[in-house]
Amino acid sequence: TTLDELLACGNVDLVVIATPHDTHAALACRAIDAGKNVVVDKVMCLNGSQADAMLSARDRNRVLLSVFQNRRWDGDFLTVQKVLAEGLIGSPYLFELTSLRFRAARGWRSTANASGGVLFDWGAHFIDQALLLVPGTVDSVSYDVQHRSWCADAGSYGRLLLRFSTDVLFSIEVGYLAQIVKPHWLILGERGSFIKHGVDPQEAALLRGNIDAATEDPNERARIRTEISGLTADLVVDSIRGDWTAYYRNIADVLAGRAELAVTADQVRRAIRVFDAAAQAARNGETVRVRL
Repeated sequence: TTLDELLACGNVDLVVIATPHDTHAALACRAIDAGKNVVVDKVMCLNGSQADAMLSARDRNRVLLSVFQNRRWDGDFLTVQKVLAEGLIGSPYLFELTSLRFRAARGWRSTANASGGVLFDWGAHFIDQALLLVPGTVDSVSYDVQHRSWCADAGSYGRLLLRFSTDVLFSIEVGYLAQIVKPHWLILGERGSFIKHGVDPQEAALLRGNIDAATEDPNERARIRTEISGLTADLVVDSIRGDWTAYYRNIADVLAGRAELAVTADQVRRAIRVFDAAAQAARNGETVRVRL
C-alpha cells in the first residue's frame, strides 16, 4: 500500500512508474536507490536537472532505467521509417507531426504543475520520433503556446519547431481546441510527399481488452505522391503492423541478459533538452540555439 513497502520486497526486480509527470523523478530515484530496475512512463521528467538526477542514481546503483516510449512501435512511425529508408519521396526537408482534438485534458493532465503543459503528452512521443528520424543535430528550437478556454492552465495549443543541421524542419503541433484536425503526418521530400491520417489503433484495441485485435481503418492508410522514372505516381501504403508489446519483451530480455536495451534513458535525455529549450523559447518569445 506504500512505496516503502514495495521497495522493501526482495522479490521485486522491476518497478514501473506510471504516475503524474511531476512525480516521476523523485519516485524513480527512490526506487533506483533501493536497487530496483525502473521503467518510468513518458515523459521521463519535467526538466534536465531531474533527468540528470535520475541518470546519476542509475549509474551509482548499476540498475536498468528506461522510459516507456511505446510509440516507437506505432505502425505509422514504422511505416514512415520504411518509406524514408526506401527513398520513395527522396530526401525529406519538412516534417509535420500533429495531434489535435476537441476536448479538455483530463484529471492531472489539465494542470500545468503536474503535467508540465500541453507539450508533455503527445509531444514526448513526437520529439522522440523526430530525434530518431532526422539525421544531424538540432540547431535551434522555437515554441509557441496558447492558453484558451477550458484548457487555459496546461495550454490549449502548442507548436514546436525543430531546425536540424541537415536543413530539415520538424514541426510538432498538439492541442485540445480543434474541431477539424490536420493529418497525423505530412512529410515533404525532394521527389515526393507523404500524408497519413489517423493514429495507431493499438490503444483503442487495448482499451477494448485485446491489443492483438488492433486493425487500421483502410481509409487512414498513408498516401504518397512521388516521381518514378519521370512520371508522377500516386501510391497507397498499408501501414506496418505496430507492436507495443515489443517494449516489455525487450525489458524482459535485458533483465535476463539476452538483449541490449532498446530505449535508454540517455536517448530520452536528449528529448528533455528539447523540452528545456522549448520552455525558454516560450518564456522569452525567442528562438533558442542548441547543439543537440
